[in-house]
Amino acid sequence: MSASTVRGAGPRKGAGPREWGGLAVLSLPTVLLGLDVTVLYLALPSLAEDLRPSGTETLWIMDAYGFLIAGFLITMGTLGDRIGRRKLLMIGAAAFGAVSVVAAYSGSTELLIAARAALGIAGATLMPSTLSLISNMFIDPRQRSLAIGVWATSFALGMALGPVVGGAMLARFWWGSAFLLAVPVAIVLLVAAPVLIPEYRAPRRGRFDLLSVALSLVAILPVVYAVKRGAKDGPEAPVLVALVTGLVFAGLFVRRQTGLASPLLDVRLFTNRTFSAALSVLLVGLVGVGGSMLLITQQLQLVEGLPPVEAGLWMGPPALMMLMAAIGAPLVARRVPPGIVVAVTLVLSTVGYLLLTQVGTKGGIPLIVTGFGLIYLGLGAIAALGTDLVVGAAPPEKAGSASAMSETVQELGLALGVAILGSLATAVYRGRVGDEFPAGTPDEVAEAAGDSLAGASSSVNELPAGWLDQAEEAATSGLNTAMLVAACGTLVLAFLSAVVLRHIGVIGGDEPGAPEAVPGEPARSDV
Repeated sequence: MSASTVRGAGPRKGAGPREWGGLAVLSLPTVLLGLDVTVLYLALPSLAEDLRPSGTETLWIMDAYGFLIAGFLITMGTLGDRIGRRKLLMIGAAAFGAVSVVAAYSGSTELLIAARAALGIAGATLMPSTLSLISNMFIDPRQRSLAIGVWATSFALGMALGPVVGGAMLARFWWGSAFLLAVPVAIVLLVAAPVLIPEYRAPRRGRFDLLSVALSLVAILPVVYAVKRGAKDGPEAPVLVALVTGLVFAGLFVRRQTGLASPLLDVRLFTNRTFSAALSVLLVGLVGVGGSMLLITQQLQLVEGLPPVEAGLWMGPPALMMLMAAIGAPLVARRVPPGIVVAVTLVLSTVGYLLLTQVGTKGGIPLIVTGFGLIYLGLGAIAALGTDLVVGAAPPEKAGSASAMSETVQELGLALGVAILGSLATAVYRGRVGDEFPAGTPDEVAEAAGDSLAGASSSVNELPAGWLDQAEEAATSGLNTAMLVAACGTLVLAFLSAVVLRHIGVIGGDEPGAPEAVPGEPARSDV
């Protein structure tokens, strides 16, 4: 595909076997990134026993990847537009595979932290590259929306498979084997990509602005840090300083972009109503998902007492619900406006959150799976349609930047969900548990048990009889309260989605309501 190809110009060409085969290849790194999210949680206990990291080092092992992938998404999205999206994808896949080997055989905590950070940078090349390449390969908007639905489901599939595949490997091999899952995926992608995936490179428009890259990192990383640490430590001084620092540099970043002929991120994209509205729906919608994912995982393992592998198997039905929604929503949106489809599925998600408010301390697995399945139903719809609207609203030469923005707001939404709903559940837990422990309880045990259910479970042998049952009831009450708040927020989002997306017609239709063109860019006709 040449750099001058413009979607929406001339007759719409349907995708053939090569494009659908290419979609399968592009889904592989997406599944891999989903696996990486969950598999490390399984490997952490044996990893900690081998490398013996400190508490701070453990946090960096877990968070370095997320920090760097969030920080570099915008940069990598624009870089792919410039040097070639397939080229960047292959470079990133090769780097991800190679660094995964380094992580697997790390003999020190410092090396593992460095490898996790490098994996974050490599991972930042994969998501925007795959998504923007899909927008180039599938010219017909109906096929593109379906392809993005398949792509969006791949990540959830990877997360669901993580505990199962990771658990099976860790039962037979050492903790580093969890990282080696990336190697065969990288090899398949490097072999198949040149055959099945066309290259796309946007016309060159001036130099790549390194100062903008630095400003974007200094803007995003402190905000992500503040959100993650705020969930654990509350609004302490370092958290507030990081948040203010990030916001200040975000303002400087936006100001510089408006004055550049070739910006890292074209802020004029936000003047497009479809682009801004879809990003907003993605951001807010992922807040509830991020928080519920954390709390449900805790409920299954710490309250219901399921081992990680079995808990992962129970996440299979919700992943199937997301698959149905991510593929079905674009098909329905060919006849029903996307805003209505998103609103209806979010109402169903609201029902899911309300079901989770009724979960008790024991025997609640069917209710958990049903409620979480309905939540994932809404996630599948907003992930597929929201992402398609974001990418479809951008000119083809800026699909990489648009894809990066979509991924960035989703990362931020998940982090905010963990921070907001996780903090709320923790506050309820601490309020129910209190700080009164029987005489003779060691201070460190009382502190751990009073802080979280995980702390209470790890100290169960040193706690009074029956105290763990009280902690489980408190944690379940925290889950119920957080899910009630999420239900209220999701119901409001369902109404707002119908309103802010009402100007968008059915996918592939020619009726009024197509998104307006970005100023200075060719008009679009494919949404």
